[in-house]
Amino acid sequence: MRNSSEYIKSLRDGRSIYYRGTKVDDVTTHPILSVPISHAKSFFDFREDKELRKFLTFNDSKLGEISGFYKIPKNSDDLWYRSRLIQETTRLSSGLFNIIQAIGTDALYALMIVTKKLNDQKFYSNVIKYYEYLATKDLAVATAQTDVKGDRQKRPSEQSDPDLYVRVVDVRDDGIVVRGAKVHTTQSIASNEIIFLPYRAMIEGDKDHAIAFAIPSNTKGLKMIVRPMIEIEGLPSKEDAPLASKHAEAETMTILDDVFVPWERVFMFKDWKYAGELANLFALFHRFTAISYRTVEADLYLGAAKLSARYNNIESAPHVKDEIIDSIMYREIMYMAARISALEPNIDSNSGIAVPNSLYTNIGKLYSNAYFPEILKDVIDIAGGIVSTLPSTADINNPQEKVYIEKYLRGNPQFTGEERFKLLRFVRELVGGPFAGYMLGWMIHAEGSVAASKIAMLREYNFDRAEDLVSKIADVRKK
Repeated sequence: MRNSSEYIKSLRDGRSIYYRGTKVDDVTTHPILSVPISHAKSFFDFREDKELRKFLTFNDSKLGEISGFYKIPKNSDDLWYRSRLIQETTRLSSGLFNIIQAIGTDALYALMIVTKKLNDQKFYSNVIKYYEYLATKDLAVATAQTDVKGDRQKRPSEQSDPDLYVRVVDVRDDGIVVRGAKVHTTQSIASNEIIFLPYRAMIEGDKDHAIAFAIPSNTKGLKMIVRPMIEIEGLPSKEDAPLASKHAEAETMTILDDVFVPWERVFMFKDWKYAGELANLFALFHRFTAISYRTVEADLYLGAAKLSARYNNIESAPHVKDEIIDSIMYREIMYMAARISALEPNIDSNSGIAVPNSLYTNIGKLYSNAYFPEILKDVIDIAGGIVSTLPSTADINNPQEKVYIEKYLRGNPQFTGEERFKLLRFVRELVGGPFAGYMLGWMIHAEGSVAASKIAMLREYNFDRAEDLVSKIADVRKK
């Protein structure tokens, strides 16, 4: 098991990262990118606490002490432990998801299930050996799945440029060469390894794109272009963004410029019939992760709404009560979805791995996507327009201004004007600043779009119970 110092040292490996047009020499000391690195580092810091370590780690009979994220789920209890692990590490990270070992293991468990079905079992063996390598080395792993996709009306093999979906461009005795790009790769800059997965179902003509593999994050030809982290850039002080100044995650456009992958790190090779199953199964595991961490992220908005109501002395107002109830329901529906998804899993008969219940996972994820804008609206309505017009931290730090800000920002007499200022400053970060804009896109589209969850529900839902009931009462045929 690694400590945080060993983790930070492992990132100084010559990886190719670009930020705002400039190559980054050391991601751990970069003035902006060091924030998402520090966020990931905190995951390893948590285990310094002896009691927390007991919860965050697992003693495997073969591998010894490993991170709890590497505990392969075999039953309901294991899945619920995984959900609680995600919830707790999110809470410890000030309510922001700490993805650094969660998403990689989502990919691994999907790979274990699907590759066991392939005719060539060397790929399943590759996955198991790779899993053991990651677990024993306690590595941080990103997952790259979303291709840039080009013309959305066309399949991978129909694109004017075949590189718009990651593909094999050369096959050698010792491995393959791949080319293309993935987007939305969260915390790739903070990872030791990156797993690449197919994005969609494919036909035989798409087989060059039906590949899965893993590479170290400093592999030759791998390039990462980081999104502008405007929620951190230009902050006059850390106090102006109490959350994002300490906790943030970076996404990249992840480019494969003719990257060599040895055969032992290839997990799927032109098995086009299984590409869709792998894509969907990873998405299911990752949506279970989503409703787990979003349960805690919802506490940020519920807490902001509740405290804003108290500081404004409007907790008893009927419309405020309704808006608080909306936030309670938002939080608890995701929690219930995670709980029942773990309680009613599907056990894969080949691998023995417990898979979260697809229906309840997608219901929780869909609700999370669809109603997040309403939660933002409620928080803004309760806190008031002052979240957009609040003076700055520099103003309240100036004695000549502070006396007025303290006097005129008083609300509920139980609290000082400075206390209300500090609360509103945080609420502004949540609902009215650059971080709020980032989170709006994240909460609506991360782990799959609204449409993706709806498609999964309609594809997998068993309508027989409802159809049988009505056809019997009405005395009509189902088909």
